[in-house]
Amino acid sequence: MFWSRTLALVVFAAPAWGIEGYVISAGVEADNEDATAISLATDIGIAKETWLSAAIASSRIDLPRGISVDTLYADIGIDHWFQPVGVRAGVAYWGDSDVLNSIDYRGSLYWRNDRASIAGNYEFRDFTLELFRGDAVPGRSREFHANGAGLSARIELGSSFDLSLSGMNYDYNVDLGLAVNRPIVDFLSVSRLSMLNSLIDYRARAELGVDVGQRRWSLDYSIWKGEVDGRETQSVTLRFLTPMGHRSDIEFGLGVDHSDDFGSVTLLSVFLYFYG
Repeated sequence: MFWSRTLALVVFAAPAWGIEGYVISAGVEADNEDATAISLATDIGIAKETWLSAAIASSRIDLPRGISVDTLYADIGIDHWFQPVGVRAGVAYWGDSDVLNSIDYRGSLYWRNDRASIAGNYEFRDFTLELFRGDAVPGRSREFHANGAGLSARIELGSSFDLSLSGMNYDYNVDLGLAVNRPIVDFLSVSRLSMLNSLIDYRARAELGVDVGQRRWSLDYSIWKGEVDGRETQSVTLRFLTPMGHRSDIEFGLGVDHSDDFGSVTLLSVFLYFYG
């Protein structure tokens, strides 16, 4: 109900607000590890080259030993292109206050033209981790932070093909290894929807997109290493985007994540996009 009211507000109030345009997305994801996520996001053009973005999402994952984790995510950002250089900035909150939560601050400096773009990205993450919480043992909080730096790029390979690349590396001010933080092991999972998968050492990603008329296929490959257990996870996702109407699309996704420690998990997703 909240999402439908928000969607209607943006669509019908946009002309009165004098905005340049908008994109709204809403989606649901689920995998065979009993993890689910729903999300709503929007980008609104408040000036010719200035866009505001906002997103809200929630996820739930059932872990071994009867543990369930509910995660909330909220994000707001701004992007301005000075032609050909632009800047982005944003802040996000995510987490479960009983397990792990974070406030993330990010910024990017980028260059782009009609066929290519490249960006330098920075992120500061301020974490609070709750350890040993339970009926028998009192809770204890631990605060720490991480600095992340990376690059991203996108290039048009032709009239119908494009390639996107990105990488991010994080430096933590504490040792999060299992030898130091054994209680964290109960919350680890191969699912990309798991909150603890946000505690990464590095992440690298490549995506190849192909436009076929008004439809689009994309193949995404990514690999990330967990900061807690040093485990590498590889992910492959195939997505298909097709029009639903004059100003709306629907996208279907099928992905597989694999790690040697946890095996494989399959994820399905459906996203709706509305344009104005």
